[in-house]
Amino acid sequence: MIALQKLGEALVNLPAAQLAEIPLDPLLLEAVDAARSYKSHEAKRRQLQYIGRLMREIDPEPIQFALEKIQSKGKQAKAQFHQVERWRDKLIEDGDKALQPFLEKFPNTDHTRLRQLVRNAQQEKTGADTQLFRYLKQIIDAV
Repeated sequence: MIALQKLGEALVNLPAAQLAEIPLDPLLLEAVDAARSYKSHEAKRRQLQYIGRLMREIDPEPIQFALEKIQSKGKQAKAQFHQVERWRDKLIEDGDKALQPFLEKFPNTDHTRLRQLVRNAQQEKTGADTQLFRYLKQIIDAV
């Protein structure tokens, strides 16, 4: 019973775009939307209990599966963001020494463009590190 209420709380805390990806009964969706609009702690608590009651009448497994899928996407995106940051920092710091391992790992990279972006970032030209980051993200996302 408490687990269903916690699942309902997770639904309430999701952004609207992610909530739309989850298969919800219309009555449950209405209850979740209502809980999102409440400012009072007590009103929200009562609404969460109501959501928990509604969830006892449906199969929560598809909802749990969809929620886990959304959460794993977020973790993957965060890990990929950190990977791009590490490559960018390594390329700026080590220059040509780090270029070869990157090109081996991502062979479809435009070698000349990457080298130019790295050099610009090393010379601290305005926005060069951002351009390098975007280019690296584009390459790594393509894999």
